[in-house]
Amino acid sequence: MTDPVADFLTRLRNGARAQHHDVAIPSSKLKRELARILKEQGYIEAWSVTPPGPGRPGEQITVTLKYTEDRKPVISGMQRVSRPGQRTYVDHAHIPRIQGGMGTAIISTSRGVMTGHEARQQGVGGEVVAKVW
Repeated sequence: MTDPVADFLTRLRNGARAQHHDVAIPSSKLKRELARILKEQGYIEAWSVTPPGPGRPGEQITVTLKYTEDRKPVISGMQRVSRPGQRTYVDHAHIPRIQGGMGTAIISTSRGVMTGHEARQQGVGGEVVAKVW
């Protein structure tokens, strides 16, 4: 696999479209940070790290998806911005606003992974990892 973050987003997108309750994703530090941000912003219900077991070589992140009352996914869209073949970096003044401020940009900065809003407040730029709305 050449782009684990795109795989993370695709598994969430596919799980939400199929109306699954939970989605299992191979774990990494960046993916755990993405799950933390999605939980803080209210896009997912919960997430946890499952240790390796029989038939599972490494840790997995189990994400509990969130739906509205009429069973529509809370996440209406996700997009990978910075890819392995084309990295996208921005300074704090050019961090994108998603859906007029209704969505979230996820930025990997020198101070850690954070939302675009937090990065703008702290005055740091970085790599735009993904957009969620």
